[in-house]
Amino acid sequence: MKKLSLFLILCFVFTSAATVWAADGLIAMKSSYSADETMNRFEAIAKNKGLNIFARINHTAGAAKIGKTLRPTEVLIFGNPQGGTPFIECAQTVGIDLPLKVLVWQDAAGQVWLGYNDPVYLAKRHGVSQCPAAGKLGKALAGLSAATLMVEM
Repeated sequence: MKKLSLFLILCFVFTSAATVWAADGLIAMKSSYSADETMNRFEAIAKNKGLNIFARINHTAGAAKIGKTLRPTEVLIFGNPQGGTPFIECAQTVGIDLPLKVLVWQDAAGQVWLGYNDPVYLAKRHGVSQCPAAGKLGKALAGLSAATLMVEM
């Protein structure tokens, strides 16, 4: 049942027209929620799944401290050793890209996005494209993102 649910979530995320794009390893999906609500939802779901939240960085607030204006832009750093360690075992240099991060931002047109680095892309970057942990982390990130972006009815 879990596999079917994940499959349906992934189908929803990847078939929504103009909802997902990927460039240079960044996977980005449109959100129907505000930037703050999108990040709050992602953080709550990650915590509920037992992931460690290491930091939430508000770039907009940082910009304001130096008198600059920046549209909503936040990064959440999260993960756990159970997911990250097998990836690092494939190549220790993967450690530079872990823990995982998700970025939520609002573009100039007012559209909110949720993005993250594709672990499969990261595996290629570190010369371990056959590392099974990358695919597993990619599926986990896709599931977390889909759950975050799911519109409640």
